[in-house]
Amino acid sequence: MKTAILTVGTEILFGQVVNTNAAYLSKNLQDLGHDVMYHYTVGDNPGRLRDLLEIVYRDCDLVLTTGGLGPTEDDLTKEVISGFFGEKLVEYPDQLEILKNHFRSSRYTWTDNNRKQAWFPEHNCTVLPNFHGSAPGFMIEKDGRIIISMPGPPREMTEMFELQVRPILESKREHYICYKILRTIGLGESRMETVLLPLIDGQTDPTIATYAKEGECSLRITSERDTLEEAEAATNEMIGKVRDLIGEYIYSYDDEDLATVVGRKLLEDHITISCAESCTGGGFAKALTDIPGISAVFDRGIVTYSYKAKEEELGVSPDTLEKYTAESPEVAKEMAEGLSKISGSDLNIAVTGVAGPDDMSPEKPAGLAYIGLTYKGETRVTEIRIKSRGRNWNREYFILRMFNEVYQAVK
Repeated sequence: MKTAILTVGTEILFGQVVNTNAAYLSKNLQDLGHDVMYHYTVGDNPGRLRDLLEIVYRDCDLVLTTGGLGPTEDDLTKEVISGFFGEKLVEYPDQLEILKNHFRSSRYTWTDNNRKQAWFPEHNCTVLPNFHGSAPGFMIEKDGRIIISMPGPPREMTEMFELQVRPILESKREHYICYKILRTIGLGESRMETVLLPLIDGQTDPTIATYAKEGECSLRITSERDTLEEAEAATNEMIGKVRDLIGEYIYSYDDEDLATVVGRKLLEDHITISCAESCTGGGFAKALTDIPGISAVFDRGIVTYSYKAKEEELGVSPDTLEKYTAESPEVAKEMAEGLSKISGSDLNIAVTGVAGPDDMSPEKPAGLAYIGLTYKGETRVTEIRIKSRGRNWNREYFILRMFNEVYQAVK
């Protein structure tokens, strides 16, 4: 079914609340075979909400709303939707009793304005209980159109969707969608599209879409068929064709980030690792320790920011620092090799460079870094030279490239 998501709340328009509901619903609706055509956000204004309903129903026959179901005067979603469908609101005695019981059990003070939360459209209405709040949701199905209205708080909305809305939408499924997101590194979006052009040109089903991310690219392959088995088969067949063209750049076929993929590989193969960081300030170690169970292979992370620390902790030669400066391949090599001696880890990785915001010199601009890595008795150093996008972005990119160096070494 062609679907629109409509979120209600002035606080969203003001940027006081991030609209996570729309992202959650979009993903789940696509998984259920419903085509999301539009996202709209409207403030607590009945006239504008009514206008939006007129707009979305020109192209859609299913609308999901969140927000505006509370007891206050600016909570007007039910009133507007009821009027749009030509229904009047009436009190549902059973819902009123449920609502009062909720207040008694929660020890909240009952006020008269809460009574409006037990009012619903008189006909064609299904009430959706709210197990984590006071505002129930509801569904109207009339004249081939469906609107499902849920509360705005994400916890309440999510549970209502999972327990009550999902089964309804599953029963109205018209087709099945299967999609996979592949992640790549070392291949720019324009280059990826050029290589995949024979598959992209004239595509119908499955479809291929490319997305640029921070320092990497993703690829979504989607098929929409009458059965899930047909959609999965078509998607997997296209993945095989993509693999033939760019397989060397793909590190995940399941939309996993590079740190997760690397961490799993280290754990599976029992490869111990240590790291020494200068310009990234411990960010690589932090990303590693975010991986559950990584303590089984991660020995240590050292931040050696100063010349003194590099000399004392890693044994970097003062002469090397004096001659080449810290931001050099020579120092990155000695950092990695020094770390290897003190840690005894199978793999040791070190980074030094210029995060910025300012250039150190024309020869050493912000965005320059060197990654040293020792593994299986060999040492290699990789230069990174990018156009600076600011201190934090540069650091995150250096960390990503460190994970890529590990991935390339152990894959």
